[in-house]
Amino acid sequence: MEDLDARRREQHKQRLSWMPWLYFSLKPRHRKWAEEWQREVQARFMELETIQIAEGCFVAPEARLFAEPGRTLVIGPGSSIAADVFVHGPVTLGRQVSINARASLDGGAAGIHIGDGTRIATGATLYAFNHGMDPDRPLREQPVTSRGIRVGADVWIGANAGVTDGVTIGAHAVVGMGAIVTRDVPEWAIVAGVPARVVGDRRERR
Repeated sequence: MEDLDARRREQHKQRLSWMPWLYFSLKPRHRKWAEEWQREVQARFMELETIQIAEGCFVAPEARLFAEPGRTLVIGPGSSIAADVFVHGPVTLGRQVSINARASLDGGAAGIHIGDGTRIATGATLYAFNHGMDPDRPLREQPVTSRGIRVGADVWIGANAGVTDGVTIGAHAVVGMGAIVTRDVPEWAIVAGVPARVVGDRRERR
């Protein structure tokens, strides 16, 4: 029976790692062990990397978080990072930000800032750097530039969407699944396509 209970506990941890929103609605009988587990996981990340994790967060142990000195990763209160997420600082997450499985964020030199309550769906990519493309030099020798990415509060970036360096996404915007955002997105806008273009406004009745 104890062996079965242990296997169920491990299965529950896997469920939370891949669907971290479930962590915030755990029943009392699961809350104690889950919080102890998370304290251990988060302490390990903060010991090894330049990472600041606020109260009430969930970080999957399978996440790949890298933050060398000068490339701090800040995770705001109540935020969650799922399994197989890759984050390389400098990156700042506001309050109650969620990053779902297999998303990828690299802050380059200028960094990525994500506003409060923003949702980043499975497989989304945000890269705050770019390579030169001078035709007279091999790509591997090109200089790398970084202008940074800013995402406002209450934004939804859909599954497998991409956001390129230098982009600002306004508050309350929605980026459709698979869209590639190469220019700024206004507040409340709904964008889709490759490259992404405005296809609607959240304030309009649909």
